[in-house]
Amino acid sequence: MVLNKYIYKATSLFGLLVVFLIMGCQPEDSFENNGLTDYDLNSDFTISPISGATNRYLLKSNGSNILKHLWNSGDGDYIGSSENEIYLPDAGTYPISHTAIGKGGATSTSTQELIVEMSDPEGGNMLLGGKFLTPEDHAQWSILNISASGAQWTFNEGSATIAASGWNQQGIFQAVEVEANTDYSIDMKAWGEGSTDTWFEVYVSTIAPVQGSDYSGDIRIGLNTWNGCGNTPFEGKLSLIGCAGSGNIISFPEAGPVYFIIKCGGADVGEISITNVEMRKVN
Repeated sequence: MVLNKYIYKATSLFGLLVVFLIMGCQPEDSFENNGLTDYDLNSDFTISPISGATNRYLLKSNGSNILKHLWNSGDGDYIGSSENEIYLPDAGTYPISHTAIGKGGATSTSTQELIVEMSDPEGGNMLLGGKFLTPEDHAQWSILNISASGAQWTFNEGSATIAASGWNQQGIFQAVEVEANTDYSIDMKAWGEGSTDTWFEVYVSTIAPVQGSDYSGDIRIGLNTWNGCGNTPFEGKLSLIGCAGSGNIISFPEAGPVYFIIKCGGADVGEISITNVEMRKVN
């Protein structure tokens, strides 16, 4: 009788162990609802003009239990909070989207259209042709030839694209007049499939570029695969997704012409595209 009792206990323990092993080997999605994923996310949000501020809007999430908020006003997703302020200085229609991320990686996205009826008279883009929409826009930019070949900027309807390989590089630039001791912000939307051994650099300098010569100095914003950005697919405002440069706010002690220069090259850039290139007075 004692032996049978031990055999029964051993058999029972073995059976429980088998059950636990089977349950442990089943994937999470083998259950209809494992209790870890929140399938009831609310990504709805409101848009409200900010009183006393020109062309500034408050985006406010209506949901709860959201672990991460992704907002997009046309230049790619970026991480924000449940309440997020945006500035849209140019008149136009903007698709505003909010992606809510909850427990277990569940996501929900809502989109609204925001119509900005008037441009901010104090926040106009000082650069011409920054959206690259027309041949007139394209003509505002000059090509900076650095390498003899192997790198080339092309202008498209709504974007400009650099393709380069073999450690070659090329730039585009234009001149702009600035005021003394005034802050300016620079930015652009950039996207690509990922590059290898690549630099993408933006300069704003009083030093004029010279054809056939490299350009260097204080990089303001940019991508650099050695620093850890641009290696994999990317899209968004360069000031947010970049990992090179001293910052996108700049000022000059004296008034006069400066040069806005975008330079890119590397071993295997593939293609990097840009649009919404801007330089604006900070207000």
